[in-house]
Amino acid sequence: MTQARETVTFKPGEVILYPGVPGPRDRVYRVLEGLVRLEAVDEEGNALTLRLVRPGGYFGEEALAGMERTYFAEAVTEVVAEPLPKEPHPEEIRQVLLSLAQALSESYRRIERLATQRLKNRMAAAILELAETPLAHEEPEGLVLRATHDELAAAVGSVRETVTKVIGELTREGYIRSGYGKIILKDIRGLKELAQSRGDGR
Repeated sequence: MTQARETVTFKPGEVILYPGVPGPRDRVYRVLEGLVRLEAVDEEGNALTLRLVRPGGYFGEEALAGMERTYFAEAVTEVVAEPLPKEPHPEEIRQVLLSLAQALSESYRRIERLATQRLKNRMAAAILELAETPLAHEEPEGLVLRATHDELAAAVGSVRETVTKVIGELTREGYIRSGYGKIILKDIRGLKELAQSRGDGR
């Protein structure tokens, strides 16, 4: 019989991992429930979302090789995670590698969007990505995404003031409806078309 492993729980907004060289107690984590955001923060406090880790995904892989971590790992919602053993089973290593391959593919797409799309297009892509996470729920008014303008700014590599203007533009054009701390997706097909189209850089 396989022995059940310990799990750890983190509250929304709690920092799970900090930048730096992993210590002897650091582990790779597998997310069981909730959503984890990996983000870089510059000296002025501007954040950039590097990756979102959903249930089934892994983070903290630097602990396997002792490599320096350059990001913060933060619980976006309440998170239940499973720390992997210091020496994981070969099958677990394979699962971590598969997770890393998927994360790398997503990173390539994110870099491409940053380099080739206008902010409006990137915003549509970010809204759709976040809508596939625990931050979004079906409600009587439609699919509702609970996200702040600061979180959206980090997702698209911009600042809150600029993002607020783009949110207003998307609202006027009927793609979304914006409320306090939430976005209602009104035209998902239109958002997908907007997210797939290219612009002329920033």
